[in-house]
Amino acid sequence: MSAAPARCRLGVDVGGTFTDLLLVDQASGAMRIAKVPSTPADQSEGFMAGLAALGEAAGGFETVVHGTTVGTNAVLERKGVRCALITTRGFRDTLELGRRTRPNPWGMFGSFEPIVPRERRFEVTERVDAAGAVVTPLDEDEVREATEAARAAGAEALVIHFIHAYLNPKHERRAGAIAREVWPDAPVTLGSDILREVREFERGSTAALNGYIQPIMTRYLARIAGRLRAEAGAAELLVMQGNGGMMSAGIAGEKAVQTVMSGPAAGAIAAAHLGAAAGFPNLISCDMGGTSFDIAIVRGGVP
Repeated sequence: MSAAPARCRLGVDVGGTFTDLLLVDQASGAMRIAKVPSTPADQSEGFMAGLAALGEAAGGFETVVHGTTVGTNAVLERKGVRCALITTRGFRDTLELGRRTRPNPWGMFGSFEPIVPRERRFEVTERVDAAGAVVTPLDEDEVREATEAARAAGAEALVIHFIHAYLNPKHERRAGAIAREVWPDAPVTLGSDILREVREFERGSTAALNGYIQPIMTRYLARIAGRLRAEAGAAELLVMQGNGGMMSAGIAGEKAVQTVMSGPAAGAIAAAHLGAAAGFPNLISCDMGGTSFDIAIVRGGVP
């Protein structure tokens, strides 16, 4: 493969069926595209096959921006890893209780099954109040016991989620340090690191999703980065977020849940841009992939 000029930027979107690549010359605006089949067993294979189809070496790129459905599809298809959860005593069932103020919102109905089953959810003694003050100190021995129990239950990842940790994460951070001492190989997610906002269900469920897909995303991004370095000495690798922004591959591995829905977000942003250029600031975009069908409303050029 011939080296591309460093002024070029590469966008790579890995979907469930196809992997699409767009190479843009920042100086001239010239674009080249490639489309190759995705490789579900190891999506880095499709990624590199796309580079070969472009006929460019990754080392010449200024930036590689990567949108991936790896995390999204793992959630949609329930193909994440076995997770365990350590939480404040008395709040073991928060993931199942959710927000039951409207059992059948908008006339919808169905069943809900949390991604961390009850037998892999453990309680420990600790409590921080709604002002962030410590009411009950963290029982560190119980954290050690819960971590051992999680490992014995066959978990591959651990989530720690304490009440009001968004105000005072001291207990979560200490519990995380203990868990990593007891179980050094386990990916550990702290709720306060993932979503530092009020409401325990929203924060806990987001943290659970992060733990559910983090090992998958970490392994995948490591393969991509490794192959880019080995084959061409890669440029900066950025990963799309679900909010339409970007983050480094390292942060994407730690906060994998932020990549969920990044494909639909990128599609909505592109639709808004193209619609405005064509004189249609108000439109509905449809993004049909091999796994999901995503719709966005763009009003006044804003998705």
